Amino acid sequence: MQKAMPAVKDASHLYPVADRTTHLKREDIRIQEITLTSDQKVPWHYHSHVRDTFLVLEGEATLCLQNPKESVSLSPGDSFVVEVGRPHLVANGGQDSVRFLVLQGVGDYDYVPLV
Repeated sequence: MQKAMPAVKDASHLYPVADRTTHLKREDIRIQEITLTSDQKVPWHYHSHVRDTFLVLEGEATLCLQNPKESVSLSPGDSFVVEVGRPHLVANGGQDSVRFLVLQGVGDYDYVPLV
């Protein structure tokens, strides 16, 4: 298992993305639209209190998960829920950009990076 770093409330400075739009941000729920180029990813992390629900809009996404180890490929219209505390990484699963929504909640948001 990888080692956890201190949790942060905003992880946008920790990894580059092609585009990030926040559609909703409250204390208990967030909805973001993220675009990753073919060489970008959201690195290994987990959330202490919220689930991530991913919905792919364009392109192909790959979710890598731990506990248990799993890899999930998502195409436009596909969704997947990552439960609270489950380490995951989000990668572009294709050669073109991937654009997806991530709904985070309901609860107090944090981002716990793993190294």
